Amino acid sequence: MKTILVMALMALAAPAFAADATGTWKGRLETQEGTHDLTFNLKADGDKLTGTMTGPQGDVEIKDGKISGNNLSFKVNLEFNGNSIVLLFKGVASGDQIKFTRGREGADQTQEFTAKRAS
Repeated sequence: MKTILVMALMALAAPAFAADATGTWKGRLETQEGTHDLTFNLKADGDKLTGTMTGPQGDVEIKDGKISGNNLSFKVNLEFNGNSIVLLFKGVASGDQIKFTRGREGADQTQEFTAKRAS
């Protein structure tokens, strides 16, 4: 009986653990402007996520990073010709991949892509 109770408690607690997002992740994003290779260097600390994104604009710090179970989210601030653009990333981690949805603050259009853990 104790074994069954312990197993039931472990099954209920499993969703509370944050995804193992720490590490380097590489993905390819298809946009109207072309294909962009992105690298994410992430560090998870409890429910907080920090790190950088490397893409066509170089290294950019991620902001407001959060982890809840297998879900993660963060923002990236970019500058284009003197204009600030905030990109919004939401992802679901599963094993060695994160399925991302990328949007832009103030716009409805999103793109989906998958980033894989770099070896």
